[in-house]
Parts: sequence; structure tokens; C-alpha cells
Amino acid sequence: MKKILFIIMIALGFQMPALAQETQYEKPTWLFGVAAGANFNFYRGTTQRINADLMVPTAFHDGTGVGLFAAPLIEYRFPNSVWGIMLQAGYDNRQGEWDQVISPCDCPMDLSTDLSYITIEPSLRIAPFKNAFYLFTGPRLAFNLDKSFTYQKGTNPEYPEQIADPEVNADFSEVEDRLISMQVGAGFDIPLSSNKQRTQFVFSPFVAFHPYFGQNPRSVESWNITTIRAGAAIKFGMGRKRVIEEAEVVKPEFGFTVDSPQNVPGKSIISESFPLSNYIYFEKGSTEIPGRYKLLNKDEVKDFKEDQVAVKSPKDLSGRSKREMAVYYHVLNILGDRMGKNPNSTITLVGSSEKGPEDAKVMAGSVKTYLVDVFAINSSRIAVEGRTKPKVPSEKIGGKLELDLLREEDRRVTVESTSPELLMEFQSGPNAAMKAVQLKGIQEAPASSYVTFKTDGAKEAFSTWRLELTDDNGTVKNYGPYTEEEVSIPGKTILGNNTKGDFKVKMIGTAKDGEIMTKESNINVVLWTPSEVEEGIRFSIIYEFDDAKAIAMYEKYLTEIVAPKIPKNGKVVIQGHTDVIGDAENNQKLSMARANDVKRILEAALSRSNRKDVTFEVYGFGEDTVKSPFGNNLPEERSYNRTVVIDLLAGNKTL
Repeated sequence: MKKILFIIMIALGFQMPALAQETQYEKPTWLFGVAAGANFNFYRGTTQRINADLMVPTAFHDGTGVGLFAAPLIEYRFPNSVWGIMLQAGYDNRQGEWDQVISPCDCPMDLSTDLSYITIEPSLRIAPFKNAFYLFTGPRLAFNLDKSFTYQKGTNPEYPEQIADPEVNADFSEVEDRLISMQVGAGFDIPLSSNKQRTQFVFSPFVAFHPYFGQNPRSVESWNITTIRAGAAIKFGMGRKRVIEEAEVVKPEFGFTVDSPQNVPGKSIISESFPLSNYIYFEKGSTEIPGRYKLLNKDEVKDFKEDQVAVKSPKDLSGRSKREMAVYYHVLNILGDRMGKNPNSTITLVGSSEKGPEDAKVMAGSVKTYLVDVFAINSSRIAVEGRTKPKVPSEKIGGKLELDLLREEDRRVTVESTSPELLMEFQSGPNAAMKAVQLKGIQEAPASSYVTFKTDGAKEAFSTWRLELTDDNGTVKNYGPYTEEEVSIPGKTILGNNTKGDFKVKMIGTAKDGEIMTKESNINVVLWTPSEVEEGIRFSIIYEFDDAKAIAMYEKYLTEIVAPKIPKNGKVVIQGHTDVIGDAENNQKLSMARANDVKRILEAALSRSNRKDVTFEVYGFGEDTVKSPFGNNLPEERSYNRTVVIDLLAGNKTL
């Protein structure tokens, strides 16, 4: 029975959270040891009267030497502080040799000394960065030990038979018994023991500077010494015992879910009101209309129709971005066609250039020349202005980030008009947007059809996480790394050329301490295609850079044009976007603010009509380049990405 109880206790012990205990020691506050090093001595001044019995014929001035420094030491460090005190007391040699001088008889003279002291050096210690590096400074009190010298006068080289005077070995006279000077230095502590040992050793190389003031060895003449000391200390001390309890490691909790919509294959067309930007962007250094804009010759004008622009676009275009940018690049032809059909309409072309108003006016003149020469618009209907900055600039005062991209957007010609037939419904004034282009085209997969992977708690649990998808053939695709908690991937990206497939999904998270954590799931992915009935109506609104309040100018448009077209029991999907300029987190908030503003206006319009049959889906995609309607390389693409896309759907359909 005792054996059984013992085995049970062991088993329970393994299952219980263990609190591992390990004895460790704090860093010592008191340290003892020895320091040793070399004194690099530099002599300056005048030395001629050596003692009462000897005055050399020519004064000595400069000299150098290397002497020994050795001393026991004591050090105290205040706990949890950068401050401490140090004390060294020992042997300090300031020996050296003067540079040879020549006497009046052309005889060389040499002088050296073995000057040495007992030194006492208390110092204040500070570790400014709370690490192993430290500084120290304090006074130096020196008591003379040795004041001997050796003097030798040689013979004139021109008289080789001359006999040299005997070498003189004696003591300097009038040597100060004690000196008070100072030092300043730095060192670095290198631990030689772990904190698991009570007795801890430290190796500490150091360097110190002893300036000349206070270091005049004699009370006569002007001989002084400057010293640079380099050495190292070995120190040891006893650390105070402490017990570290390693608590049970609590792994962060996180959830992982996958939503793969059951998309139904089909085919459809969507009707869209595509906003027409009234900006024409120019290349830096050029005043000619850029080649990416579609320009016609006179013979092609009679066959140009605004509602056929999308139909006449190149057949190899795919995707909303390519198809609708092709429409935008016809902006000058659409403008010319509209002015031709409305002979009373007028416009003002406002150029803006970093080179100044004259250069900007030439840019605007290029657009005017095209409209006059190709579309035969009377020149009196087109005014031209030039500015250094546009009236609504992308580059804001005080801005510091990505200025090259913002200035690229400010080099443009803005089409202004007060003619209602050229403007978006319910808008007026020179700043009003141009009338949208009506398009019909194949609908692309919306965000609601993407496969969504959600890792709840990812921001707290992981530094990053990624996805590993394996199909039935064993082919592995990797996605990520991600830092947000939710990501959506288009079915087309996962399936490639297939219309459906089964996948094993592994979420691989890297915790902030480096540990790898995984969770697995299975999904079935079906490629989205539109339903068979034409059901979708799309509107878009574009904004100026970093602006979420411009929606006010569209309020009547949303209220009186968009809201009445929402089907009975319908659904409204609102998607906010931004360009890639600026901080990603701020762009996420900005896109959501734009989308919610549209929702607010539409809800208010429906409420006034006593309609409560409409549901809303609101998304803020920020600068997400996977979901962005357009690219971000050109200023016009970034401009169109500052948008809210509004899809009006039948209630039982998924766009």
C-alpha cells in the first residue's frame, strides 16, 4: 500500500504545475581586489638646479617614461543605483628620462629619475547606463617614496681622447613630500562568475587620466608631470542569496477559426457608376500630356462615345483596376465629348507645378490645345490658370513623410466647372466633381467571398503568425507572416486554376519568447463567380488625401440618388479604402471612418422613408493591397484608392 501511495504521489506531482526553485545571488555590493597597470608619464617644464651640489649648464625640458602602478582596492556599490565609491592605495611610479640636451661645450647631457610615491586614490564611481561600463573620478594624494636621479655629462665628439665626468647618482633637492592632484577615468566590468555562485569574480580593464595640475614634484623650478594610466583590476565579492521562483509558464491563449463561404458558380453583369476624377497628372519636368492618357486624332472624334469607352477597351484587360483605369485615361476625350454635346458649358483648367505658375500654365495650355484642336471646342470656353500648389494639395503644411509621392500628385491640371451638365448630380461650384461614367462589366469576387482566417488573441499571443495550406496532392502553400488577428485571402489565390478543393490548414504562431505554437483545421474552398441574374448596382466616391470629411459634399447625392436604388429587403455592402501613403494603422482607421460616414448618410435617408428592411455590411480595408481597387504606383491609381465602394444587392443574393 505504501508503494502504491508513493507512485500515485509521484504521478500527481508530474501533473501539478511545478514551481522550479533555483538559488541565485545578487551582485556584490562590496568588492575587494588588486589593480595593476602602467603609468605613461610625460615631463614638461624646466629642470636645471638638480640639488644644492649640482646645477647643470643647460636646462632639461621634456621627457617621457613608463612606470609601474600596483595597489589593493576596495569598492562599494549602492544597491539598485548607478552610484558607488572606490578606494585604491599602493605603489605609484612616475619614473622617466628627459630628452638629451647639449651643454655649452657641445657635450651631451642625460638625466633620468626613479621618482615614485605611495598613492591614495578615493573615487566616485558611476555606471550611467546601468550596465558594465562605468566612469570614476576623484582626488589623488601621493607621498614621496623615491626622489633619486642619475645624471651623466658626456664628452665633445670632436675630442675623442677627452674623459667623461663620472655618473652622478643622488637625490633631487626640495622635493615635495606629498602632492594633491586628481584623476578621471573609465572602466568595464567583465564577470568571471555566474550569479549562481556566491563568491563572484570580476575582471575590470580601465584607463585613467592624471592631468599636470597638482603634479609639480619640486617646490622650485617648473617641472610637472602628466600621466595616462592603463591597467586592469581583479575584484571579488560575496553576493547576497536570493531565491527565484520560476512560476508555471502560462502559455498565451488564442483561438483559430476558418470561414470559407459556399460560393455558387454562375455568370453575371454589374452596373456601376464610376467616378470620373477631374485631375490630369503630369510627369516631373514635362509640360506635355503623359502618354498613358488616351489621345484621339480629329478623324476618331466622330466615332467616340462616352458610354462605349469600356467596350472599346483592350480585350486583354482583366480586373476592375485595369478596366476602370482604361476608362479614366479617356478623361480628356470624355470631357471633350461632353463639352461638344453641351455648347454652353465652360471649364477652367488650373495647372499646378513645383516650378511655379508659368510652368503650370503651360501644362494647362497643353490640355486646352488638345480640346481645341481635336474636339473643336471654342477656345473662349476654356480658361487657363497657373499655380505653384493646387487648391486642394496632397502635400499638407508640416508634412514630413513620403513627400516625393505627395508632390508627384500635386503636379497636375484640375478641371473646374460651374456647368451643371458636366458635374455630378446635386453638386455645383468650381470644386465639384465631374459626372460619373456609367459602366457595365463582369463582377469580380467581393471581399465577402474571400476565405477568412481568424486568430483571436494573436496580437497578445504572437509576434507574428502564418498559414500553411496543403491540398489533396500534398502541395503546400504558405501565406504570411501576419500581425493582425484576421486576414482574408481570395479563393482564386488559394485555388489557382481549380474551381474548388479541400485543404488542410495549419496556423503557425511565433510567440514573443520565440516558442512555436500551432493549430490545425480543414476547409473546402469553392471559387466565387457571380450569380446568374444581373443584380448588382455599384457606386463609388473618391476622397482627397488623408480626408474622411469630404463625404459632406456627397450627402445629397447619396441621399437622393443612391438610397432610392437600394432594393426592397436589400443589402448594402460598403468598403472603405486608402492608398499606401502614411501609417498602416492610421489608414485602417481612415478607411473605416469613410465607410461608416457613408453608412450613416444612407441609414438616415432610409429612416426618413420609414424603411427598416435593409441590412448593412461595412468593411475598412485600409491600404491592403490585396483588396485595393487599384494599384499604387501612379498618382491617379493612389487617388482612386482613396474611395468608398457601395454595392446595392438583392437581399437573398451575395455579390
